[in-house]
Amino acid sequence: MASNNMQDIKRRIKSVNSTEHITNAMKLVSSAKLRKAKATFDKTTEYFHFITESIEEIFSNTKEVPSRYIEGSREVKKTCYIVVASNKGLCGSFNSNILKEATQNIAQDPGDVVLVTIGSRVKEYFTKRGKEIIGTYLEAPELITFEDAVAIGGPVLKMYEDGELDRIVLIYTSFVNNLEQKVTTMQLLPFNSEQFASAGDIQTEIASKPQKPVEYEPSTEAVFNYLVPKYLEIVLYGAVIESATCEHAARRMAMESATDNARDMLDRLSLFYNRARQAAITNEIIEVVSGTQAQN
Repeated sequence: MASNNMQDIKRRIKSVNSTEHITNAMKLVSSAKLRKAKATFDKTTEYFHFITESIEEIFSNTKEVPSRYIEGSREVKKTCYIVVASNKGLCGSFNSNILKEATQNIAQDPGDVVLVTIGSRVKEYFTKRGKEIIGTYLEAPELITFEDAVAIGGPVLKMYEDGELDRIVLIYTSFVNNLEQKVTTMQLLPFNSEQFASAGDIQTEIASKPQKPVEYEPSTEAVFNYLVPKYLEIVLYGAVIESATCEHAARRMAMESATDNARDMLDRLSLFYNRARQAAITNEIIEVVSGTQAQN
């Protein structure tokens, strides 16, 4: 019995040891991908701030913003949700948090809903639930290019401008740090007062300086019409890159936790094996002594 027990423990030790090697390797791969994605994300953030500051400045300097881009200009009958998840698992609650947030938003939306899905997990999830998907991107999020973002966002913006959509909402995972990520819901269009809350700071900064009238050529509307597509494209591109960064961070944490758990299990199994081995040796000694005493 002791021999069988020791063989079972040895088999478990071998199995857990193999798992530990796999999870540790995946942790190292995720760490390398995280560094690369983080570098791309940092570069994208700089351009995003430039575009948003330009739009904020227009809000601060003029009231001639095209009404179709302002919240309240029309009744919201149809909303497009752009949901960003991943293609793979083994990343903790990364995908489930996104899907939960998207499901809650869709359930609370009083109008019609269509979806643009980025990542196979979110596409599969909502396809099974019969939701209308008007666009999708199935490659790995970190492989997305700015041209891909334009191809995804362009048709959605055109539908908004043609009146086929009344609202565009982006749901993705934002990066706080390597240990923390949070699901973010962001209304891309129409603009609301909270989106460019820092416009008030810009206005205060402008007011403290000598004032000069700002003129936009050929017109404010033309400048705005140029910036809005750029804004949508860079926000979408940045969200996918940021989501990919969060995915790798979440997977690295999950694999690190799995590796630590495997090592703890190996320690316990080694302890059980040594105890079983000592018990087997003790039993053998007892049998030898008992046999010797019987012969005497």
